[in-house]
Amino acid sequence: MRGVDEAKTESKNRIEAILFMSAKALGISEIASATGIASTGYIKGLVEELIGDYKARNGAIELTQLGDKYMLNIKEHYADLFKDMATKPDLSRGALRILAYISKNEPIMQSGIVKSFGSSTYLHIKELLEKDFIDAVRVGRTKRIKTTQKFREYFNLR
Repeated sequence: MRGVDEAKTESKNRIEAILFMSAKALGISEIASATGIASTGYIKGLVEELIGDYKARNGAIELTQLGDKYMLNIKEHYADLFKDMATKPDLSRGALRILAYISKNEPIMQSGIVKSFGSSTYLHIKELLEKDFIDAVRVGRTKRIKTTQKFREYFNLR
């Protein structure tokens, strides 16, 4: 029985390490691929256990579910502790996360972003449009989104 517990702990540690190092939320199949564990059902169960572990620990870090994806985050209560360590963006944390996703995948359909991050995406996209970091062009019932020149200048990109 001890070997089974050690294997399970090792699998959870691998999942945790992958989520820690990922800059984006990951789905179960992405986690399975990265860990080399074939069973997505087993991965899903371990992720759920990790969520419980983080809640029980009641620490500064939490494992959150964003739609059908998962991500490690600093709890909102502790985010202010780091405000002087990082550059101060003109954007909310959520909008910054959405902007990073857009820039990596542009051009991208708004419906795809909402599918990945949930309905709060609409508020973040509105913020990004108002601050001219993205452009959105209506295509059918959704919008095609891409970054602007202001985005590239703001982040010193070519």
